[in-house]
Amino acid sequence: MTPAPHAGVEAALLALPTGVFRGQTGNRRYVVSKTLFNAGKSIKLVAEELGGDDYISLNFYRLNRGARLYPCEMSAKKVTDFVMTLKPEPAQDDA
Repeated sequence: MTPAPHAGVEAALLALPTGVFRGQTGNRRYVVSKTLFNAGKSIKLVAEELGGDDYISLNFYRLNRGARLYPCEMSAKKVTDFVMTLKPEPAQDDA
């Protein structure tokens, strides 16, 4: 049985924290916002590079007929690579 085309991306998205957090991929750091809609069936992810100009934006829909990935004005490869390699940084206290 062939895995669903976005199964890895879906698992990686679900593993990321919901809300705003910082993360790293390669040698770049990002501020990331992950928002769930429709009881978790829709995910919006936006990331802005800290100290740089890279930007990532995508919507992911978990539908009865399969998952759908919609990058926002960038390639599916770019957002897939980002999601699959993004490592959230530990939360820092503001104390």
